[in-house]
Amino acid sequence: MNGERKPLADRPLTEPHPSRVSPEHPDRARILAAHTAALAADEAGYLDPTSGLFVLSAGFLARRGTCCGRGCRHCPYVDDPPAK
Repeated sequence: MNGERKPLADRPLTEPHPSRVSPEHPDRARILAAHTAALAADEAGYLDPTSGLFVLSAGFLARRGTCCGRGCRHCPYVDDPPAK
């Protein structure tokens, strides 16, 4: 964990960075629905609709106050342009 303090990215917590959940991802709608439900319930995360793995929500990650640098799906700190 690098503990680097950064401002939140300039996008809603409900919208993941395109490099983490591509607009073309086949399960994007299901992922975003599960994530939005977790945010609304103030839960730490949700079960991924495809893999069943637990995924941390952007709200939980934002409350931590730092980026861990592990590539979290809903990292609220990622603001760099997606790789081409």
